[in-house]
Amino acid sequence: MNAFELRRRLAARRHLPAPEAATDAETPPVAEPPAGAVSAPVHSPQVVDLAEGPLIEAAVLVPILLGPKPGVLLTKRAEHLSSHAGQVSFPGGRIDPLDASPEAAALRETWEEIGLAPESVELAGRLESHVTGSGFRITPVLGLLPDKPDLMPSADEVESVFRLPLRVVLDPRAPQRRRAMRNGRWREFWVWPHPTHYIWGATAAILVHLATVLRGE
Repeated sequence: MNAFELRRRLAARRHLPAPEAATDAETPPVAEPPAGAVSAPVHSPQVVDLAEGPLIEAAVLVPILLGPKPGVLLTKRAEHLSSHAGQVSFPGGRIDPLDASPEAAALRETWEEIGLAPESVELAGRLESHVTGSGFRITPVLGLLPDKPDLMPSADEVESVFRLPLRVVLDPRAPQRRRAMRNGRWREFWVWPHPTHYIWGATAAILVHLATVLRGE
């Protein structure tokens, strides 16, 4: 898929709700105990089961790398962080009062985390917000990047930065459903294949939504 086709498909589907297949709300087999979600699109009924009280507004950049072998840029968070330590995520974080928009917050946090200059990002819309069991409402902001952007990851926040090939994202057989016991209850979530990183939770669910958009479904 070339840069022109990427732009066309993102422009055609931006702001549309996440498809059912991209949620953490699939019904498990009858023989298994019922499972909740670890994250879900904001309009999903699963949200009621995820978090109590006010949600913390956050934004992430979903960076799509252009070039001969396009991919999605991901980070592995530092192990000492107080929230989602050691997990694979998109660059981003809380929306501050001074941020004019989720886009501004995503670009600011991306600059702080991996040193990606905001002017090197071509904004391409949003995906539907996702709610997490940790109490965040995440707005995914789509951004197109050059194949080899200049990065300077913050050692305090990011352990590593890596690329998930777009051919993997576009493969409908790639993401797998998993379940695990979390806080005394079975939870279901998506997991994406990678040789060295465990990509799951809200990040994986957002990737599933992105995949359906790029496949034109």
